[in-house]
Amino acid sequence: MSKPRRRKGDAIDGILLLDKSPGLTSNQALQQAKRLLAARKAGHTGSLDPLATGLLPVCFGEATKISAFLLDSDKRYWVLVRLGTATATGDAEGEIRERKPVPELSRERIEAALARFRGEIMQIPPMYSALKQGGQRLYDLARQGIEVERPPRRVVIHELKLLDFGPDFLELEVFCSKGTFIRTLAEDIAGALDTLGHVEQLRRTAVGDFAIDDAVTLEALAEMPLAERCALLLPIDRAVASWPEIRLGDEMAFYLLRGQPVLIPKLQAEGFVRLYNREGAFIGVGEVLDDGRVAPRRLFNLSKSKPSA
Repeated sequence: MSKPRRRKGDAIDGILLLDKSPGLTSNQALQQAKRLLAARKAGHTGSLDPLATGLLPVCFGEATKISAFLLDSDKRYWVLVRLGTATATGDAEGEIRERKPVPELSRERIEAALARFRGEIMQIPPMYSALKQGGQRLYDLARQGIEVERPPRRVVIHELKLLDFGPDFLELEVFCSKGTFIRTLAEDIAGALDTLGHVEQLRRTAVGDFAIDDAVTLEALAEMPLAERCALLLPIDRAVASWPEIRLGDEMAFYLLRGQPVLIPKLQAEGFVRLYNREGAFIGVGEVLDDGRVAPRRLFNLSKSKPSA
């Protein structure tokens, strides 16, 4: 008779705001954080390239159920674009494949180019990306020297600010929708300036309602005792803190927890909402339907959870 498999790690729930260091993949950073918190289950909320640093929210336990909503969140980046050279990967990690002179730049000329990329734009994903085509990751095909046609994708650039510039660089702040490739944006902006370009440095500073100022590095985490590390975990509902809050009576909570939509009298909210029981415990995420009822979308087993401040 085989022995039951021992489950590794503790069942902890919450969100850790990690400040990823350069040189690590997002999965490597996730695995290190998981080990440092002795957690059983974890997932991250949107990959950062090894070159990139910055905010990587890591979800533990029940919080992994809300990772999809963080993946869909808007993001904010600081980026340094090096002009005059194009690389195979679109960033400083790739080999230089082409050079082109950089014309004389002025703030007016740069602002005119940036204006073309604000709002809704179409992007062709880079070959060096984790997107799949024909069942294969694009970066796997790229490493084999294979380039395939990629359909353009709609993204939204909410803000595109010029922070600084020089003869061969641009320093930008980008606030964008999910799915935006900053490497592609950098290359396209360089093209609009009649030159080439690639991302030399990249830092993610915000994901949804989370900001880099509240993040911790793996190095700092490693120096803390375990209890202090776990104390950094944010409650799951912080990920959707900007959504309307709905308190449910016992009867409504009973039906909703069994997957049934419920009618909330005098409800003013639209779209996604945060759901709490009568005692104030966070129980899940719901969506307001066209007929005014609230349907459950993600439910959580968090008997001790409290609404965030």
